[in-house]
Amino acid sequence: MSDNRYLETLYPSYGQQFEMEEVLFRAPTEHQELIIFKNARFGRVMALDGVIQTTEADEFIYHEMLTHVPILAHGNAKRVLIIGGGDGGILREVLRHDQVEHVTQVEIDQQVIEMCKQHLPNHSAGAFDNPRAHIVISDGKEFVMNCTEKFDVIISDCTDPIGPGEALFESDFYKGCKNCLTEGGVFVAQNGVPFMQPDEAETTKARLQPFFADRSFYCAPVPTYIGGIMSLAWASDNAELRQLSTEVIAERFAAAGFKTRYYTPAVHTGSFALPQYLVDRLAIID
Repeated sequence: MSDNRYLETLYPSYGQQFEMEEVLFRAPTEHQELIIFKNARFGRVMALDGVIQTTEADEFIYHEMLTHVPILAHGNAKRVLIIGGGDGGILREVLRHDQVEHVTQVEIDQQVIEMCKQHLPNHSAGAFDNPRAHIVISDGKEFVMNCTEKFDVIISDCTDPIGPGEALFESDFYKGCKNCLTEGGVFVAQNGVPFMQPDEAETTKARLQPFFADRSFYCAPVPTYIGGIMSLAWASDNAELRQLSTEVIAERFAAAGFKTRYYTPAVHTGSFALPQYLVDRLAIID
């Protein structure tokens, strides 16, 4: 990283570089190295430990797909649990669903929340102050392993499986999430870019297998998560939830009564169609 350029270090032999017009915040937090800077193309950008996490320009794709797909597929989600998501984008999108009565968000790093509220305010858009939101500063794995509450949808908006995010890709975490779900509940999670990280989807499916009857993935193209489509893990005991027709999803989306920038009912159903290279990797686990 030079004085005015930020080089992402996620992959040892390939990366992307951002020109930093202005560094808004840069410091080690209790758990990780955090930087927020301005870029002419992507607006405000946040990175943790050398890996781009979110940008103002394209965050809506990721946050809409990780939120509206499970909630609308479930059809009657009242209680939602978010693991991670300190920038507030997932919380913002969850709260757009009026039928959701209670949201618990568990974030390990208080400073990430505070810095994002200050420097990326459009991500949360006031969601942290919503009375339906309950913020818990804690380790996500420990929370689900000891939680006695039940949730209809659990969304794991975690970093890559390095550093603080590593525990959120382990079997014990998935077991804890299953125990926190109501009957017919849905678990979804960020699961990397399969073209660049081919082992992640395969490993995740294998680790979900003992706890969920239906394990799959759906996809979203997020420009700053380079290397092709991003895969989002899906797990439930009800396989019908990811096989609902576009017409059913469209009815639910219309009833929800809000507009989106990327998500549509057709995108929802189409996102479960996986490219062959990913299908082949996942077939090893079946």
